[in-house]
Amino acid sequence: MREEVLAQLRFDSNGLIPAIVQEESTGRVLMMAWMNATSLRRSLETGYTHFWSRSRRKYWRKGETSGHVQAIRRVSVDCDGDTLLVQVDQVGAACHNGYRSCFYRSLEAGGRLVVTEEPLRAPGDIRPDRS
Repeated sequence: MREEVLAQLRFDSNGLIPAIVQEESTGRVLMMAWMNATSLRRSLETGYTHFWSRSRRKYWRKGETSGHVQAIRRVSVDCDGDTLLVQVDQVGAACHNGYRSCFYRSLEAGGRLVVTEEPLRAPGDIRPDRS
């Protein structure tokens, strides 16, 4: 990755930038995770998403333990340069709870939280590779 491109991105004080992951074929938002310059480089070099875990303080490749990989189709940068949109072909569940998307719950009027889809796999059947 070219350094002049990295210089145009606005990483936070911890050197991180949010990466919104979207399924290219449907437009559905699958998840949000954090990248730094190294994980972004790794993602672009390999063609698969790599992130930085804030809690574990280490790099992880989506699907490294679950097998639910994300093949990158396009990476876009927002107008402020402080958020990435990563469009992918998702294999399996994006969510460590077994759902296609991490956004499988909705807030209804009155503040009730409702599950809006069926899981692809039971959470216990997935070895999480999330932060």
